[in-house]
Amino acid sequence: MGAFHSTPTASSIHEFAVKDSFGKDVDLGIYKGKVLLVVNVASKCGLTDNNYTQLTELYNKYKNRDFVVLAFPCNQFLNQEPGTSQEAKEFACTRYKAEYPIFQKVRVNGPETVPVYKFLKASKGGFLGSRIKWNFTKFLIGKDGKVIKRFSPTTSPMSIEKDIQKALGEK
Repeated sequence: MGAFHSTPTASSIHEFAVKDSFGKDVDLGIYKGKVLLVVNVASKCGLTDNNYTQLTELYNKYKNRDFVVLAFPCNQFLNQEPGTSQEAKEFACTRYKAEYPIFQKVRVNGPETVPVYKFLKASKGGFLGSRIKWNFTKFLIGKDGKVIKRFSPTTSPMSIEKDIQKALGEK
């Protein structure tokens, strides 16, 4: 069994449900057939401006080609997302014109890690094992719901563009 015996045995992200910023359940199965970029976001991080600006740019460029950004606010890194889920969403939508889904605040590390993040981390451990290292860690998910690649917080969203095109089946 090994160290992962308690990890959910899900085979794709489509098997999970998460909560939106108002606490309503969202079945991630609605994203079948789409390429996803899952990101843990924060409003007060040194990486915030660059990431949100480029996430919006990427999303706007590829949203009509079955690409979606899924943002999960998280306050586990130096309390850089201190507000409510709605405040986090409002910040992204107002300041960065984010039109992609911004979900309820989550925990991405520790005993209260939300199941979808347990799945992501088990699929692709990062440099520090499976722990999420910082805000704006990114997971690229294929149309089949499986994790293709994990990117570090300092990897800029635009530098992932070629991977997104490949996942979309574009040259």
